[in-house]
Amino acid sequence: MFGHGSWMMGGWGGTMGVAGWLMMALFWIGLILLIVWLVRSVVGTSQGAASSTARAILDQRYARGELTRKEYEHMKKDISS
Repeated sequence: MFGHGSWMMGGWGGTMGVAGWLMMALFWIGLILLIVWLVRSVVGTSQGAASSTARAILDQRYARGELTRKEYEHMKKDISS
């Protein structure tokens, strides 16, 4: 029914040939790498935002001049208690 070299049972020497198998392997490797990169980029941005503590944000605001020294000290005391 199925002759030698049929596409279902071809293996490395079938109709696809080595170049076809190599292209298919490269496609799947590329797809897997793309998925890994996307997951890492999404997880990386969410972890970066979560790592900012209230104290670090307060220090940055004070350094930029958004807060007076009195406001800074008051807020710092509120955070630490």
